[in-house]
Amino acid sequence: MKKKYLVPVMPLRNGKANGQDAAALAGTYSDNGADGILILDLSETDEEHEQNIGAMKEICKKAEIPVYAGGRIRRVEDVKKILYAGCEKAILNYGRESNVEMAKEVSGRFGREKIGFSIGDGTQLLAPLEETGSLIFWSGSDQQCPYGGALPVISISPAASDEAVIDVLSNKWVTGIAAAYFSTAAADFMGLKQKAAGRGLCMNVLESSFSWADLKEGDNGLIPVVVQDYRTSEVLMLAYMNEEAFDLTIRTGKMTYWSRSRGELWIKGMTSGHFQYVKCLSIDCDNDTILAKVSQVGAACHTGNHTCFYRDMVRKEYRESNPLKVFEDVYEVIRDRKVHPKEGSYTNYLFDKGIDKILKKVGEEATELVIAAKNPDPEEIRYELSDFLYHAMVLMVERGVTWEEITRELANR
Repeated sequence: MKKKYLVPVMPLRNGKANGQDAAALAGTYSDNGADGILILDLSETDEEHEQNIGAMKEICKKAEIPVYAGGRIRRVEDVKKILYAGCEKAILNYGRESNVEMAKEVSGRFGREKIGFSIGDGTQLLAPLEETGSLIFWSGSDQQCPYGGALPVISISPAASDEAVIDVLSNKWVTGIAAAYFSTAAADFMGLKQKAAGRGLCMNVLESSFSWADLKEGDNGLIPVVVQDYRTSEVLMLAYMNEEAFDLTIRTGKMTYWSRSRGELWIKGMTSGHFQYVKCLSIDCDNDTILAKVSQVGAACHTGNHTCFYRDMVRKEYRESNPLKVFEDVYEVIRDRKVHPKEGSYTNYLFDKGIDKILKKVGEEATELVIAAKNPDPEEIRYELSDFLYHAMVLMVERGVTWEEITRELANR
């Protein structure tokens, strides 16, 4: 049985979503269980279009779910801007003749998996959609989409109640639904999914391969939970769950614990707003400790620190070996040099000379890396590749590109 998805719609005008901060709203959708976001660029001028593209970049940074964008697509360059902003797919309006004409070109240039279509009643297809795209947003009748057998279909529906949404999702040809009904910051996506699952639909909900009965409780009926930041693997805190807290965590996607001091359930962030959203729950070899990887909003610690483990008791100097952590640390040193120049710093010399000098060094180091690769000694490659990566990071800082953006782009590919 194929899963069904909930996709909120985000109309953009002047870089805002119905007057709200678009990136913040995207983060709310993502954290609270939406399966994707459909952006509609409603710009009327080229200037507003560029403003909306900028908003798309911020949305894609914030959201941890697929982002699709359509609306003001007039030329191939618009598709490029949407994809380079970080969107998973550019959605071509197949009711617009220019979009139909460019479909083959953009699917060939960017890959058909990066192209989707918006189609309504009466749209005449000039070529099989599956040859140039990978998804359909259907704005016609909720009863039947004539193209439903070709590609996955998300119904753009006027459904305005939980029951109406579930009725649309019950159609065999529907892969998901996009509706204004749940396109608000207060939408309870996980609750709606649980209702749909109760009607026999296969929804994208959290499911545990272990039941509470499989776990080994302590004498107090609790199991310790070690909580990590899913991005960095930093340990944030230690808390405890009972069966009720475990079940609520699975249902809502929000980390819920049992407070030993207060003797009650504790949804992390309910009072502070510093929620923890589940990314992964693992059990140890003895079935008596849970490891939770979470998306942390704000600080995990009541002191305001990101982690509860912010005080060293013993420290021996060591070299960091986590590759991404090393990249981020070096990047931060370079960024700090730009903000706080240091006399005699080679990094500041490059920033002072400007972008042309930085690009020249990147090119030179790339050439030296190519030459080193012809040498059978891997040590030379290691040395030259390190030089290249350092200069590439100077370029990243100069142009405001972060490692998080790079790793996200690589993951998308």
